[in-house]
Amino acid sequence: MSRSTKGFKIRLAKATQQNRRVPAWVMVRTKRNVVSHPKRRSWRRSSLKV
Repeated sequence: MSRSTKGFKIRLAKATQQNRRVPAWVMVRTKRNVVSHPKRRSWRRSSLKV
């Protein structure tokens, strides 16, 4: 990672932040209508185009 550029690291960090689960309070507020995250990404299944 020491050779990676700052822009690359920022894009990786953004992808990491987007890859979180739906918060518990959202499930409570929507009465479990929203349970899964539609844009959730698995590191093994799909690759990032960064």
